[in-house]
Amino acid sequence: MHQRCPCLSGDTYSVCCGRYHSGAASPPTAEWLMRSRYSAFYLGNAQYVLKTWHQQTRPESFELDPEITWRRLDIVRTERGGLLDKEGIVEFAAHYREDGIARQQKEISRFLKVDRQWYYLDAAAEGLASA
Repeated sequence: MHQRCPCLSGDTYSVCCGRYHSGAASPPTAEWLMRSRYSAFYLGNAQYVLKTWHQQTRPESFELDPEITWRRLDIVRTERGGLLDKEGIVEFAAHYREDGIARQQKEISRFLKVDRQWYYLDAAAEGLASA
C-alpha cells in the first residue's frame, strides 16, 4: 500500500517527504523543506523538525503536542528559496484540530541554505486562528 504524502504534493510518502525524513535525499528548495517539516509534524517526527532547524535559532529540545491533529498544508506563496538561492521565504497555512476545534496556523517562514542544505531559520507568525 502506498500512503499519500501528508504535504499533499500528490505523490506517495516514500517518493516525497519520506526520502527526506529517512536521509536518502535533502530537500532541494525552501518550499520542499517546509513541506517535509509539515509532514514531520503530521507524523510526529520531532527529531526531523529539530535536525532541519538552523543552529542559530534551534531550541535545545522540542516536543510535538499530541493533542494536535494536523489536517492540511496550503502553501500561500514563496519568495526565492530556489535551487540557486541561499535564502527563501515560504508563507503557508497549516490546518489542524485541537480539542475537536478546527484551527489554522498562518506563518511566513524564513529559510537559509548552508553547505547545500536548507534550514528553517524563524517565522513571523500571523497567529493561530479558528477556521
